[in-house]
Formats: sequence, C-alpha cells, structure tokens
Amino acid sequence: MPMNAHTASPEAASPGAAPAAPEARSWLQLNTPITQWRGRRVWLVGASTGIGLACAQALRAAGAEVVVSARKPQGVQDWAAQDAGVQWRALDVGDAAQVKATARALLAEGPLDMVVYAAGYYRAQRATALDLDDLLQHDKVNYQGALQVIDAVLPSMLARQSGHISLLSSVAGWRGLPNGLAYGPTKAALTHLAETLYMDLQDQGIGVSVVNPGFVATPLTAQNQFTMPALISPEQAATAMLKGWAKGQFDIHFPKRFTLWLKLLRLLPYRLYFPLVRRFTGL
Repeated sequence: MPMNAHTASPEAASPGAAPAAPEARSWLQLNTPITQWRGRRVWLVGASTGIGLACAQALRAAGAEVVVSARKPQGVQDWAAQDAGVQWRALDVGDAAQVKATARALLAEGPLDMVVYAAGYYRAQRATALDLDDLLQHDKVNYQGALQVIDAVLPSMLARQSGHISLLSSVAGWRGLPNGLAYGPTKAALTHLAETLYMDLQDQGIGVSVVNPGFVATPLTAQNQFTMPALISPEQAATAMLKGWAKGQFDIHFPKRFTLWLKLLRLLPYRLYFPLVRRFTGL
C-alpha cells in the first residue's frame, strides 16, 4: 500500500544569481546541509500534484528557481505563468527520448543544483490476483523512470562535481506489506538505489537523499479503503523534506511518530513480523 502520493555539496548557483554560501558539515551529517535556496535551481519530476507539487511550492517560497515536470499539468501551468521563477515542462518518465531531450534543454539553460524524483504510480495488488501488466507499470514509473532521469542529469553533475539527487520513496518499501505486491518492491528498489548512489557519489561532490514518507493525503492514498494512521498533508511533507535537506540527512522520513515504529518493525525476525502484520491489517 502506498504511504505517499508519490548534498548537497556546495553547488554552483544559476547564472546571474548570487551563489549560496556552503554550510558547515559535521560528522553526523551525511550530506552538506542546504539552508539557503536562493540562487539554486531545482528540477522536480512528477510534481503536478501531491507531495511533489507541495515541495515545489515550498522550494519556490524559500527562493529557489523551480522546474516542474509531469505528464499532466494539473494546476502547475497557471502557477508557472504567474511566476518567472517557475517553469513547466511536460514529461513522460516512461519515454526515454523525451527525458533526455528535456534534461538537455534544461541543462542548456544552466546547471541543475538539485533533482527530485517524485513520480509515482499505485494500485493495490495481492498475489492472489496477480496482474503482470500492472506490476510492470509500477516498475516503469516508480523505478525505471528514476533511472532515466538520473542517467540524463548525472553526467552534468559529475562534470561540475556538484549537485544533489533526491528520490521520493516510501516506508512501504521497508518491508513487505499486504496489498503492496506492485508498489512496495519498486519503493524498496528506489531506497536501495539511493543507498548505492550515495556510496558511489559521496566523494564526487554530489549529495544523495531518499525521502520515506508515511501516509500523506494525496490522490494516490485516496484509493486506500482503510483509516491511515498519522496521516499528514502534502504541505507538512514538504516542510519535513526541506528540514531534512537543511540537516544534511540522507534518510528523510516522516512523520516520526509513525515511521520510528516502522523502523523498529524492520528489526523483527520474520517469525514475529509476519503474524504481527497480519494481526494489525487483518489480511
């Protein structure tokens, strides 16, 4: 089931903008904190609704220049038309050629200081009613799309030795859950991808973070036919994301009153985990 819709190092600022001063980094921080957004250029992929859109709006309010991409504009086009610091670029993450072309066009206008992959697809599915086409669609949007975007932007970041990649995953990927046959594994893959990217890129001046929300009120979670514990708004999720980047975190998870319990569940042996999940979900 979905829990969400679905460093930075001292990066160079966009042309013509005053560069943000790099923040000090302690041994407790896995990324260089980002507390100053003015002059930074952020590309948010899959951000026409939900967490992605709320994050784009919060970043813009903090002073960042934002580029928002998704298959459908929803209300982003009107917003972009009224604010020169907001761009809308239609994008289907399943179209590799379109991803490359869009990234090429954006990079031609200036460097990207951060790329946030927030595209998400969700349909509840159990193994007793396995739907292969739907499984593959989840993989295409939730995981393969992230690979397409990373492939398109990473060479530029490596050349600059600067930038940050943030992947919007979910606590649904931490361990197997009923109804999560299609969704959960793709989020687990995103988290694993972020971990490996971090280890490969930490000495290249490139930050990497993974965002693991609990239940957030979005068009995707609106499908859930159960009471969602610790449900928060997209705006609250966006605030938590910016706080995580400001602290230099790699694993940004929220709300803590829910996610910390799930982290404890990850430590349980299967002989305890499986019956406990069955008891609480009734599935």
